[in-house]
Amino acid sequence: MPDRAPLLDRVLLTNDDGIDAPGLAVLSEIAHEIAREVWIVAPDHDQSGTSHSLSLHAPLRMTRHGERRFSVSGTPGDSVVMGVRHLMDGVLPDLVLSGVNRGGNLGIETVFSGTVGAAMTAMLLGLPAIAMSQTFRDRNAVPWDVARRHGADVVARLWRSPWRERGGSIINVNFPSVPVDAVGPLTLTRQGPGLLHDIGARLHTDPRGMPYAWLELARGPRPNPDDSETAVVGRGAISATPLQFERTDPAAYAALAEALGGPSPAA
Repeated sequence: MPDRAPLLDRVLLTNDDGIDAPGLAVLSEIAHEIAREVWIVAPDHDQSGTSHSLSLHAPLRMTRHGERRFSVSGTPGDSVVMGVRHLMDGVLPDLVLSGVNRGGNLGIETVFSGTVGAAMTAMLLGLPAIAMSQTFRDRNAVPWDVARRHGADVVARLWRSPWRERGGSIINVNFPSVPVDAVGPLTLTRQGPGLLHDIGARLHTDPRGMPYAWLELARGPRPNPDDSETAVVGRGAISATPLQFERTDPAAYAALAEALGGPSPAA
């Protein structure tokens, strides 16, 4: 972005990969391009897959890592709450940014994504929020420069759009795994099914003969509409999907209303 006055006064950053994650460092660079003051409150270790869960049965401990930089012994959602309700001295951020996640958050995986969950928690607190993820083809060579180069412009364009004035949704952004100069335009998308096929359990036995398991996500090509985030990112463009809490299935609601004698969908 060209030199100009900062777009925002104060932003809060978090993630689900943990306080030391490289994607959080990229997000910090993005935030410093658009905001006067940047706060970071993130989990003290990897919390991927925790959605917008909150720690209701354990205390939260906070550690200061520098000026306006803290880790929390909890989930991404906990981090947002502690930042907004405690650590930021009662002054609300203009915007909450979550990420940049190592790997895409596409399709139905957004349901359990901690990156998306942190943004949803911010929305629950009445704050606009954007979740950002960097897809990759090789997990040992994540193309962080794509998010680094394009992230500030994406945030600025979304901030200036009518989206945040309406409220009621967060924006889920995914950056493609292509060369920086080959990135396509920011494209409005729908969630779609994504790439997840199944969740399995890989069983093992520890040295004491006790069984344990690792959960294993099975991903692969699935039919996705042309306007889905998976299809758009696969074509090399940046996806932006508005997501909300309301998950009622209107077709199932209508069928059940007819079968059970409930209120009509229009009621």
